[in-house]
Amino acid sequence: MRTLWNRVFYLFALTVFFNTPAFSQDKYTPTEENLKNREWFQDAKFGMFVHWGVYSVMGGGGDKGIAEWIMNQKQIPIKEYEKLPAFFNPTSFDAKEWVSMVKAAGIKYITITSKHHDGFAMYDSKVSDYNIVDKTPYGKDVLKMLKDECDRQGIKLFFYYSQLDWHHTDYFPRGVTGGGYTGRPEEGDWDKYLQYQNDQLTELLTNYGDVAGIWFDGWWDRKKANWKLEETYELIHKLQPGALIGNNHHQPPFEGEDFQMFEKDLPGHNTTGFSGESEIGNLPLETCETINGSWGFNLKDRNDKSVKQLIQYLVKAAGYNSNFLLNVGPMPNGEIQPEHSRLLKEMGKWLEKNGETIYGTRGGPVHARDWGVSTQKDGKVYIHILNWNDESLLIQGLSKKVKSAKLFSDKSALKFKDTDFGLAVEVPFEKRDEIDTIIELEFK
Repeated sequence: MRTLWNRVFYLFALTVFFNTPAFSQDKYTPTEENLKNREWFQDAKFGMFVHWGVYSVMGGGGDKGIAEWIMNQKQIPIKEYEKLPAFFNPTSFDAKEWVSMVKAAGIKYITITSKHHDGFAMYDSKVSDYNIVDKTPYGKDVLKMLKDECDRQGIKLFFYYSQLDWHHTDYFPRGVTGGGYTGRPEEGDWDKYLQYQNDQLTELLTNYGDVAGIWFDGWWDRKKANWKLEETYELIHKLQPGALIGNNHHQPPFEGEDFQMFEKDLPGHNTTGFSGESEIGNLPLETCETINGSWGFNLKDRNDKSVKQLIQYLVKAAGYNSNFLLNVGPMPNGEIQPEHSRLLKEMGKWLEKNGETIYGTRGGPVHARDWGVSTQKDGKVYIHILNWNDESLLIQGLSKKVKSAKLFSDKSALKFKDTDFGLAVEVPFEKRDEIDTIIELEFK
């Protein structure tokens, strides 16, 4: 019997060994600085995502659903795509204007593409001359200018970095994207590509001062490849122990990561089909979504979300204990689209009045319902009514007795009653807010 058990255990151990990714072998212990930054991240609640690169010149190529993926979607060979940098001259880029707009919107951090799937670096890379300084008439490092201005105005900066690369010859074997149309030779050295990736990450983490973190994307292109994430993550944490690592791999968190993101979905949801293999871990959470229908600039995309939709998404994200990373796609001249600037300004006005119920909060005790969500901070619970057509609301999930219930907007008292089914609160129609009616609860 023992011999049989030993064999079973041995086979089980082999199965675990050969089916467990290399990045999960060693236990990652975050530094004290890293843990503090995680807490800051959770308190920040609102970030701006920026997808900007030479693909912006194409403006989607006349197709509504194409922007930063145009090289792959239109199957543009590298030889032809490499002509684009000559047309990329963002003379209207103003880092001070960008960051001032971000602050006015109540945004606490920016995540910007340093290199997207097309392989073009938006900074002064010495590892490759395929970058904005060496290949465009603009010839300036926009990431450096943006980082300097972020430092001046107190905004944190994350760098998005695509692990997937349609341009690099050593990104081989090919993944599910960037196929034969690129014109790359059907050979390459995967380890050399990973070294190239790590060398570029080293540049980003040594030439720009303290970086808030690295936002990875593209792992999903080659799920079964040996990405050697443990080496890459260890490198990042060694260069900047406080930097946070997140990876948009649509899987449960990997060892060495510091926050978890959900693409175009609230945590735990899978309306897009991206998160079917994911599950919520124990790390700080973030959800990213577009301000219109595109990540990068698209001339035909006029599917802008309303102020109400954007604010309610921010509120829902907070109710799910998550940050909201809202994306804009700057125009090729370096300007944020005016209609998007106006939307961000309106969000900022709302946050000036209601930010106390969002910033520094955690998901509240009342689970998300069709009518809204809850947040909590400093012993108070905030009930966010987003969609409810009755004057009485039954709130379930509270474990303490309520001392007072009032509207957050004007602090006026609301009638409430404990019932066998929960707390019943009366919210008169004339007191309702079109976007978010917030009830502030205090407890005995």
